[in-house]
Amino acid sequence: MIHSQHAAGARRPRHVLAVLLAVTLSAILPMTGAAAASYSSSGPKPTIVLVHGAWADGSSWSPVGDRLRRAGYPVRIPPNPLRNLTTDGQTIADFLATLSGPIILVGHSYGGAVITQAATGNPNVKALVYEDAFAPDEGETVFTLVGADSALNVDPATVFDFVPYPGAPPGDVDLYLKQATFLGPFAAGVPRPHALSLYASQRPLTLSAGFVPAGVPAWKTIPSWYVLGTQDQIITPVAQRSMAERAGAQITEVRAGHLALILKAETVTKVIIQAANATT
Repeated sequence: MIHSQHAAGARRPRHVLAVLLAVTLSAILPMTGAAAASYSSSGPKPTIVLVHGAWADGSSWSPVGDRLRRAGYPVRIPPNPLRNLTTDGQTIADFLATLSGPIILVGHSYGGAVITQAATGNPNVKALVYEDAFAPDEGETVFTLVGADSALNVDPATVFDFVPYPGAPPGDVDLYLKQATFLGPFAAGVPRPHALSLYASQRPLTLSAGFVPAGVPAWKTIPSWYVLGTQDQIITPVAQRSMAERAGAQITEVRAGHLALILKAETVTKVIIQAANATT
């Protein structure tokens, strides 16, 4: 018995050192990753909700979503129906109502118009982040906000394929981007194989959705940030800046086209985290 107690006593210092070493390493190692070094913050993190735009789906947010998750943020990417601005906004608003705690709401392109509707009246939404996005005021429609020099501000038959859909109101159709428009102005800068994959899987916007008047904008009461693509040919830089400044958004310019969420994912991620750190 005495021998056993002596042996246990001899081993105790090693055990204590091992525990101390483990505790020390657990405190140090999380800070060695690039994401932690760039994005670390204390306390519970808000949920980041990413809303995609027209002619895209939730996978367009994957490069940003993956970075946010590595930085410790809960991320949700609900599908945007792309049917009607009013009901699309309500769909996202209903989704947000199922979440607890603070929310940072992010929208790309048409998704910007949707988050502008969805966040209104929700106290959990602490910040809005727009990425090459529409930020309409009450009564405005998205197709009138693309800018004078937009690749979409031409004869619609030259940029869209018109596809009927069941139950459509008279005259309404689904709009798909023609391949030349998608690979050119829409996906400018994206490597061709990736752009072709995005083109093949694009989700259409209804013609009528582009002409639904926006409701009361959330940016009037919620702080906003804006990532502005200086080479965007879909929503022109002039149009983007006008909407961003009107909303009082903090603007970050990136040298990219309409898909900065893919081409400049690191910068877009940092802006989202800036918004989170400033408001939660």
